[in-house]
Amino acid sequence: MAEFLVANMAPLMFVALIFFLLMGFPVAFALAANGLLFGLIGVELGLLTPALFQALPERVFGIMRNDTLLAIPFFTFMGLILERSGMAEDLLDTIGQLFGPLRGGLAYAVIFVGALLAATTGVVAASVISMGLISLPIMLRYGYDRRLASGVIAASGTLAQIIPPSLVLIVLADQLGRSVGDMYAGALVPGLVLTGLYTGYILITTIVRPDFAPALPPEARSLRGFKLLLRVLTSLVPPLVLIFLVLGTIFLGVATPTEGGAMGAAGAILLALAKRKLGLSLLRQAMDTTAKLSSFVIFILIGSTVFGLVFRAVNGDLWVEHLLTSLPGGELGFLIVVNLMVFLLAFFLDFFELAFIIVPLLGPVAEKLGIDLIWFGVLLGVNMQTSFMHPPFGFALFFLRSVAPREDYKDKITGKIIAKITTGQIYWGAVPFVCIQLIMVALVIIFPELVFSGLDRGEKIDLDKVKIEIPQFDTNEPPPPFGTPDQPADDPNADIMKQLQGK
Repeated sequence: MAEFLVANMAPLMFVALIFFLLMGFPVAFALAANGLLFGLIGVELGLLTPALFQALPERVFGIMRNDTLLAIPFFTFMGLILERSGMAEDLLDTIGQLFGPLRGGLAYAVIFVGALLAATTGVVAASVISMGLISLPIMLRYGYDRRLASGVIAASGTLAQIIPPSLVLIVLADQLGRSVGDMYAGALVPGLVLTGLYTGYILITTIVRPDFAPALPPEARSLRGFKLLLRVLTSLVPPLVLIFLVLGTIFLGVATPTEGGAMGAAGAILLALAKRKLGLSLLRQAMDTTAKLSSFVIFILIGSTVFGLVFRAVNGDLWVEHLLTSLPGGELGFLIVVNLMVFLLAFFLDFFELAFIIVPLLGPVAEKLGIDLIWFGVLLGVNMQTSFMHPPFGFALFFLRSVAPREDYKDKITGKIIAKITTGQIYWGAVPFVCIQLIMVALVIIFPELVFSGLDRGEKIDLDKVKIEIPQFDTNEPPPPFGTPDQPADDPNADIMKQLQGK
């Protein structure tokens, strides 16, 4: 039995972790307890030494000293302030008035506002709940299909996971050891393409089934002419300016993501002040939720550090590497298997759990296969986005279910009885958008330039062709004097060679 445990410690650790998670244990404690348990077993079997655990305090302090992770509370706080100050409501109303005359206009407005909220909040829950509370009653009032309305709200909210300043991209960059700014730049184009695919699906739906997404009636379009222009200037321009200040400075290299997040949080406070919505209650709620989410992330990271320390000590990383590099098909086979695995695990695990458990195991293997880790991180980010949309465990679906009507109700505007939305309708509405997200995964694999186009790659240097030539001197003859055509006076090595000659 002892020999079996020693030989199979790594796979047993992984299986035990999945078991604990499926049993419903909190992921942070499941990771840490699993690592400590198997670490003690390894010490008892003589596979590990007790000195291994002495590395844990330094690793924990290393997490606390990581400046990159400061971007998480900054962007979370920014998103909460903007969402609770009424910005989302004003945006949806304004964009809804702009697109109202079109069939599917409200759906287009939800997608557009979802992309804007993603670029200002980076928090899926805030986006889905805001649009569910504001736009869902309007869509139901004017005859939208319930599955289409539910699906487009949940999917648009998940754009906050892939469009910068996404919290997922911050975590992925940290776990893969790459720049958050590069991860943001690489994810921008895929995020916009995915937004375009959502819009294309709505367009096709309105052509095939026009009754699914009717245009707003004239009486519902209250803003016209200069009033609409004024609303656009007051509701649409300020968040666009904030997006430029935050993301523009990061992409231009003027500010780090952490500095950009701090500037975004300050900008959100100023916008809330301008709207006269900033108060002690709003600040308290935003800071409380920010502290909870940040603590949640840090505890998961500490747990994954404990698990990772023991897992690598029992050669778990080598086990994963041998398992994945021996797959048929080389790089393509690795990508197919990894994406299928992430897609299936997303049924049960959320993106934080996937990022902290799976990504540290996959990153070294991908790098050994010659895969660019920025591209790989964006690919995983698009794939993990499906974790929010998977029936029956997608968190975006849970968020929408919490605000969607569970019983029939009387509409305040029209006086009509509006039928409730069932959980089954929410699930079926998500299925087409999950398929679109999988199409986006395939597009990133087939067209890697979608990611690389946003990166400043510079001129690639082939290290195999670099040659270092050292001049050979005849020991019987003195070296040539400096300042001659053979050895220009401005040679950077001239001073050193003169000192050698002096000796």
